[in-house]
Amino acid sequence: MEFEICTESFEVAQKASAYKIKRIELCSALDLGGLSPSYGLLMKCLSLKDIEIHAMIRPRAGDFIYNDDELEMMLDEIKLYAESGVKGVVFGCLDVGKVLDMNALEYLAANSKSLGLETTFHRAFDFIDKPAKALEILIDFGFTRILTSGGMDTAIEGIDNIQQLVLQSEGRIEIMAGSGVNKSNALIIAEAGVDALHFSAHKWTGIDEKNMGMKTIVNEAKIRNILNLFV
Repeated sequence: MEFEICTESFEVAQKASAYKIKRIELCSALDLGGLSPSYGLLMKCLSLKDIEIHAMIRPRAGDFIYNDDELEMMLDEIKLYAESGVKGVVFGCLDVGKVLDMNALEYLAANSKSLGLETTFHRAFDFIDKPAKALEILIDFGFTRILTSGGMDTAIEGIDNIQQLVLQSEGRIEIMAGSGVNKSNALIIAEAGVDALHFSAHKWTGIDEKNMGMKTIVNEAKIRNILNLFV
């Protein structure tokens, strides 16, 4: 079983590296579902040579329907991150009607592939009405993997749908389960046949500096408890 930790901090990235986690999904603003990380954070995490960095490409919060200007910004980030040395990028583009935005995906996926990057379609997948059809399209576009909770709030709730995606994929694309993965359900979710488990490893300190946001710290116990299940 492979593991991916999503993080917005270098401290978590360091712990992920120490525990030999395969990769991290690096972003900012996890409380908004994850936005593109800062360049400074990216470069600091790239100094950890024994872990793959997969950077979120999401220029704003809200939906996943992007205009041409936003797509241009996303491509600029992909190029910058590729030049910096990331292993992959993480993005998702939808159109009205809860379907994939074919033009946007072709634009971003083709450019990512030309730069030698792996591509992960993030949990925008869980907002799609016809996931089976979308899966085939993403395979055709050459995506490396899909991150999904099976269309539900958490992966354990969507486990039956995740298993269907695993069966349909037949190894043509990686299926990674995420959202609410913890020590109480990680083994159950893994039994669905997924290629990887995706989870966060931070906890809130409860400190809010005059509405400037909550500070987080590393939840090392969560990393250790999940990994110990697979020893």
